[in-house]
Amino acid sequence: MTLEVIVLAAGKGTRMHSVLPKVLHKLADRALLEHVLDTVRQLRPARIHVVYGYGGEQVRERLADADDVNWVEQAQQLGTGHAVRQALPDLSSDALTLVVYGDVPLIRADTLRAVLGQCTGQGPALLTAELKDPTGYGRILRDGTGAVTAIVEEADASEAERQITEINTGFIACPAAGLHVWLDAIDTSNRQEEYYLTDVIGCAVQAGATVGTVCCANPDEIAGVNSQAELAKSERCLQARQADALMEAGLGLRDPARFDLRGDLKFGKDCVFDINVVIAGEVTLGDQVSVGPNCQIIDSEIGNGVEIRANSVIEGVRIADHCSVGPFARLRPGTVLDSGARVGNFVETKNTTLGEDSKANHLAYVGDATVGHRVNIGAGVITCNYDGANKHPTVIGDDAFIGSNSALVAPVTVGKGATVGAGSAVTRDVPEGQLALTRAEQQVRTDWQRPKKEKKN
Repeated sequence: MTLEVIVLAAGKGTRMHSVLPKVLHKLADRALLEHVLDTVRQLRPARIHVVYGYGGEQVRERLADADDVNWVEQAQQLGTGHAVRQALPDLSSDALTLVVYGDVPLIRADTLRAVLGQCTGQGPALLTAELKDPTGYGRILRDGTGAVTAIVEEADASEAERQITEINTGFIACPAAGLHVWLDAIDTSNRQEEYYLTDVIGCAVQAGATVGTVCCANPDEIAGVNSQAELAKSERCLQARQADALMEAGLGLRDPARFDLRGDLKFGKDCVFDINVVIAGEVTLGDQVSVGPNCQIIDSEIGNGVEIRANSVIEGVRIADHCSVGPFARLRPGTVLDSGARVGNFVETKNTTLGEDSKANHLAYVGDATVGHRVNIGAGVITCNYDGANKHPTVIGDDAFIGSNSALVAPVTVGKGATVGAGSAVTRDVPEGQLALTRAEQQVRTDWQRPKKEKKN
């Protein structure tokens, strides 16, 4: 029997107070729906059907690359049973169907596998949970033998039924043939006047089917996101889960509660992160990489023995072995640091290669530049790469020395072993081994008096 998955993702999410469809709100910088799809793909289903509604164009545009998804529109919001019914014409008649939710992003694939394992014969299987406070959830009704007889929604439950602490999570596995029959049998005779998917369970029992159940051990897995507060709670749960997995794999985290992973991180041995480090996109670290507090690293490759000091931002960068960065450095896309290079405090680079053992230790901007080996870039140096319309390159040869507060007006080349004197504005190429100096003669006026403030009466 092949597996097909139905993802219910049609809700507006009124409590989010947003124009964005609820399933597109981000968790670890990815849409809620993307997390759910990643999870169900681990089950290797034959097909995935996503039932969409509010903001459907935005949802489909955001997941345009999801070529394994069959999109099913729910034009009217008439309940979960109605939503599943929209997908029925696309289901294979002999498929095992799993219903999941686009706004429940923390469900684990192993938990869903357990539910599928309980779906034997022609009967459905449910994921349930025991909650101290079951408010808001449908309750699982069982007979004297413990067999499931029905699910009652809280709005329709009696006072005695509301005391039941075993709840329905909404995750259901069922043979498609049974769904066809039992969905046709349900109606809207309830307080919400909606088609409840949960009514399928009562229909199945009346038809003589046995309902399998799996109790979810971790309530965080089944937590839906219906508000900004719930989104924030899910974010912390996911980050804690990710941090635990990374530490288990050998990553050192000074405080796992103050670490965010918003992408994919690969790392070598003996890597350590201080507090408030954010990793986004695809990041790869070598061995013995140290990252100081309050750093952000995005889509970058970092070699062995690199030290990234506090409050640095690194994006789209390749850093070779034994480099140091920061504190308070900003390395922008296209930056390459060769082995042993140093970028210090309040230095910004973009589209720049800094050669082996070269250094820009403080207060510099180096953009659209190729810097050779063993170059010293002094404090306050800037490469003037933009003329208001176009970007131009700067080339600095090996062993050059660029004095403090100099401006290299691109396009310009500073030759191997050349020196630019402090305070110079270089507008022409500097030959190898030569000194370029552009300073006005210093004047000292002996008759000058510093202005004084007038005393107020």
